[in-house]
Amino acid sequence: MASHHPGPEQASTGDQNASGSEGGNTWYFSVNDDVDDEEDEDYEDAPDEQEENDSEDDPRNTHFQVIFGNNYDEEIDIDDEEDDEDDDEEEVDDEEEDAQHTAAEEGNASALRILGLLRAGARTGLVTRAQVLALLRNGQLGHSLMDEDDEDDLESIFGQWGRRRPRPAKDPNRFPKVPSDEGRKLMQSGTFGSSSEAIRQGTAKRIARRMLERELGIGDKRQRTRNLDLIAQSLIPSTKVEQIIHYDDPIYSGQFSDDGNFFFSVCQDFRVRMYDTSNPYRWKHYKTVQYPGGQWTLTDASLSPDNKWLAYTSIDSLVCIAPTDPSDRGDPYALNLSEGARRIGATGWGMRRGGFGIWSIRFSGDGRELVAGTNAHSLVVYDIESRQVLHHVEGHEDDVNAVCFADKLSPHILYSGSDDATIKVWDRRSMGDGREVGAFLGHIEGLTYIDSKGDGRYILSNGKDQSMKLWDLRMAMSTARFHEMGRTRYSHSSGFDYRNEMYDESDWDVHPHDNSLVTFRGHKVLRTLIRCHFSPPSATNSRYVYSGSADGKVYVYNMDATIARIIDVKEATSGTRRLDRRTRLYFDEPGGWSTCVRDASWNPNAPVIVASAWNGYSMARGTCTIHSFNDADEDEGEPPMGQSVDDMLRSNPSYYPSEY
Repeated sequence: MASHHPGPEQASTGDQNASGSEGGNTWYFSVNDDVDDEEDEDYEDAPDEQEENDSEDDPRNTHFQVIFGNNYDEEIDIDDEEDDEDDDEEEVDDEEEDAQHTAAEEGNASALRILGLLRAGARTGLVTRAQVLALLRNGQLGHSLMDEDDEDDLESIFGQWGRRRPRPAKDPNRFPKVPSDEGRKLMQSGTFGSSSEAIRQGTAKRIARRMLERELGIGDKRQRTRNLDLIAQSLIPSTKVEQIIHYDDPIYSGQFSDDGNFFFSVCQDFRVRMYDTSNPYRWKHYKTVQYPGGQWTLTDASLSPDNKWLAYTSIDSLVCIAPTDPSDRGDPYALNLSEGARRIGATGWGMRRGGFGIWSIRFSGDGRELVAGTNAHSLVVYDIESRQVLHHVEGHEDDVNAVCFADKLSPHILYSGSDDATIKVWDRRSMGDGREVGAFLGHIEGLTYIDSKGDGRYILSNGKDQSMKLWDLRMAMSTARFHEMGRTRYSHSSGFDYRNEMYDESDWDVHPHDNSLVTFRGHKVLRTLIRCHFSPPSATNSRYVYSGSADGKVYVYNMDATIARIIDVKEATSGTRRLDRRTRLYFDEPGGWSTCVRDASWNPNAPVIVASAWNGYSMARGTCTIHSFNDADEDEGEPPMGQSVDDMLRSNPSYYPSEY
């Protein structure tokens, strides 16, 4: 088995393993091993080399070996299904033997179901500790495989992991009201789009009529402006795909520039591809830049305000800055954000040079500084011109997964979101004392992403509690109040591991100090740091918020938390490339087509959304899919919709058109 990536002892929590496997160069795990819980949040097991014997891929022929500790060794043999069928045909007179045989069949069926879930078992014949623990926490699987005595034995071995105790019933009405009253007020206020009876009556016919009125110039200036706003916010992209761009590795992020003239995709192969999107329906590839070295994957990228420079990062303290000019073929500049910084206790990846790993990077509004979120629980403010660290603040109690500035025109106010489930507000001018100027509480699990509307007021966040939240800076909690609450301000204590578990809705509850405006639920924040965004003002009149999702979709929400549109990327891309043997070890059906939309970007000038995803058989590859507004049943344009191309936008016989 080939594995060229660091093991779990080198991993940290910022961008954790979607598969949940803690394996590096070996696939045996011991409960007694001192494995740090702070792992790479998107860390995945390296793919196996292609086996010569195809029969080894058959889960019915798999032999599991599970190791617990040094002295506790259990082996599970799964009988060949054909043997079971032969046994079924034999006549057994003894009723007790019949009962035993039936029980054995049920046990094998349960084990086969588990085999279908465990990619590691189907490919390597070994089960990781994280996968076993996740299974044990599933009550139905636990009862199907063992009796009460067995469960008691496992509980004595695993403690709280062995069996989940019954919990007090929670208020069934605790979930946020949909539609949200506060969200409805925002929609009526005009801050997030125009409010009109025409919105509720909006049909394809109404859109066509408004477009005709626009072309004829009907109405005064105020009426024409309102008409344009209503048209813009009515054109939401659909599932039908314009083009599918295939990559050989998963895509971690993809964003349009602020002017919409180009798009960049961030790939696990340590390359960032840049595309000319001045015509959003006819892209041109013009440049690819690479990160030197790197750990496991690229984690983030950010454009300078003038669109001349692109900063991109890995799980490392180095930030690369490359020119976006296609004629500039020079090597990128490398900035070490750990030089001159006070050493803070970073663990895991990124520590090979005494530094830290970076999960999030952003340019300041004036383009002179960078701010980074790290696995050292810290924020770093870096001056690009002087190449000096201005501030290195340990501002959270866990990894800082996301950072952003409040206002694109100002470098002063910035936000940070962390695995400690808090958002903190920082004033760039007073960061020297290491204290935030405000905080937001409301998520009960760690945050995966934050986005600013760019107006210095509204913030959007995604959390591992399967919720997206809208915040108003005016409602931020004061520093004094935040610290008065002590430990009660933190509530992420369910033990949920979003990398390899499904979220138990019975764990969800309202944070006692929630100061968010609106809570959006419906999308799946699992396996990786899934991102969310405000829709752009020009193309949508700022009407919506949207998020990627682990179920292979993009969810577009109205501000009142109702769903405006679901773009099904998995449906649009399923089967569009040849089956290969490359795998990622997830709890998915072996060999099945799987999709996790990690990021999405709405073109600022056109009704176009690009979804960046882990995509393909066993989710081992990546795609960027271009979705536009389309209410027609037939495609009459050229080139035809749904075409598949490679990362250089060239046709490839290994890729197939979308059948959606």
